[in-house]
Amino acid sequence: MAFEWQELWCKDTVDGTVGACLGQDGGQTYLTWLLSAWGWTAVVSAVGLVVALSLGSLMGVLRTTPSRAAVGLGNVWTELFRNIPLIVQLFLWFFVAPAFVGALKAWPSWLLAGVGLGLFSSARISEQVRAGIQSLPRGQTHAALALGLTRVQAYRHVLLPVAFRVVIPPLTSEGMNLVKNSSVAFAISVLELTQFARQVGEETSQHMEVYAVVTALYFVSAFSVFLLAHFIERRVRVPGVAGGGR
Repeated sequence: MAFEWQELWCKDTVDGTVGACLGQDGGQTYLTWLLSAWGWTAVVSAVGLVVALSLGSLMGVLRTTPSRAAVGLGNVWTELFRNIPLIVQLFLWFFVAPAFVGALKAWPSWLLAGVGLGLFSSARISEQVRAGIQSLPRGQTHAALALGLTRVQAYRHVLLPVAFRVVIPPLTSEGMNLVKNSSVAFAISVLELTQFARQVGEETSQHMEVYAVVTALYFVSAFSVFLLAHFIERRVRVPGVAGGGR
């Protein structure tokens, strides 16, 4: 078994010789390629998460304001991005958008994939943030305004800190889904884990071994997001709240 493992992962991708698993003299083995693909999966997921949290939180806040224009903008954004399949959105960003916005032609495919993934996920985060804010008693908003805070200050210092504590569990699930959804980046030629599995499986015909390892890495990545979110949830929980000590 050890020999078979070495024969696959320590094989040079160019000449097929079996040597040092981490490569030598600038050569690349299937193991180093796997680690590189895992890195690109992490990069695409991280970009998507930053975009999703930023825009999703903003749109979620807009949907709870008294301004009908702001609510309308938030609703349009949310319905637009959550009702178009992710793969279609990536194709639009990669093939269509650069024809209208010339600057996008200089963007690498991994960045376009991360942005597209973030916009898709921002619609769901928008809904979660809106629900979190609306779950709070209205008295908190009235009290903040009565103390002389502006509405922006009320959101920043009173509503959002509490609302984010409420929505950490659904945000955790969304973060884990975002890692898994990054697999569609292979469709626009990003050399992440799924693209790696397809190419190496075709080259070596060892589909079972390759997909087993890639599946394990997706699990590790998504579970790491869960552990990080669980750590944050425990750190920011309100003392004395039922269930907060789990």
